[in-house]
Amino acid sequence: MATSVKLDDDLKNRVQNLANTRQRSAHWIMRQAIRDYVEREEAKESFKQEAIASWTAYQETGRHLTGREVRDWLNTWGTDEGTEIPKCHE
Repeated sequence: MATSVKLDDDLKNRVQNLANTRQRSAHWIMRQAIRDYVEREEAKESFKQEAIASWTAYQETGRHLTGREVRDWLNTWGTDEGTEIPKCHE
């Protein structure tokens, strides 16, 4: 699938300068930038969908952990007192 992207002269020059500095082609720089952007936006969307699902589950069941319970559990990570994740409750 061939796609064209129109860039203003300033951005085109910035991409070319970066490409020269990195000893890459302008095409490679643009593909990498688009790839990085898409991956970042996909991760944001995944996080958002996970948060919505968690909120929906909480609304349906009322099961949760308090912030304090989570902090106390996280504080055991990497220590000899490491514990399993606490059980959710209503």
